[in-house]
Amino acid sequence: MNYLQEGFVWLNDPLNWTNPGGLLDRLAEHLIVCAWAVLLGCVVAWPLGIWLGHRGRGGGGVVVLANLTLAIPTLAMLTILPLTPLGFGKPPVVVALAVFAVPPLLANAYTGLRQIDPETKDAARGMGLSGGQLLRRVELPLSVPYLAAGLRTAAVQVVATAGLAAFVNGGGLGEIILAGFGIGISNGGAGQIVAGGIVVALVALLVEALLAGVQRLVTPPPLRTGRRARPTAAAPAG
Repeated sequence: MNYLQEGFVWLNDPLNWTNPGGLLDRLAEHLIVCAWAVLLGCVVAWPLGIWLGHRGRGGGGVVVLANLTLAIPTLAMLTILPLTPLGFGKPPVVVALAVFAVPPLLANAYTGLRQIDPETKDAARGMGLSGGQLLRRVELPLSVPYLAAGLRTAAVQVVATAGLAAFVNGGGLGEIILAGFGIGISNGGAGQIVAGGIVVALVALLVEALLAGVQRLVTPPPLRTGRRARPTAAAPAG
């Protein structure tokens, strides 16, 4: 029996799903940590990106900040943050994954506001809209597809990376994989390792499909046609 078959055999055992610390418990931990991380990333990245995009300046700073964030290895942050007052457990994992989520959220928020036709904004100003009204009534509604694209990219990256949380006792599906290594490949742990990897991949694909649907729903109908390029995650690098 090869390792892939062992993984499917492990997944077909109901006890591996329902036992305390089994797949269902770890999946719930995984999704909760990822949700908090993406939410924290949105709270940090969206206001900054929207403000800079509205002002029309600071694009170079966005690129530098996004690139600096990408240059920090997630595993290194997961190793260092537990040594701070955050301690071990879920808080350092949430912070580390939030830092990982910031680049696509920030870049797309900035790009979403900067891609708006200047004539549209000039027409809104000509109608007497103030700066705040222009942002609320024109810029934000037109940038929603880009915000959704950044959220989609960030969420998938976080879900796929959160398995590393097991190395700092952060819970999640990585605990299944780590436990498999603890058992040993030659002692039957290979199936558990493969099963954990399969579940992480499936969850990431499911999140991708779900948020792709959300992105389509928030995209205005005229922009959904195949002739127009749909917003994708803006590359942080210039």
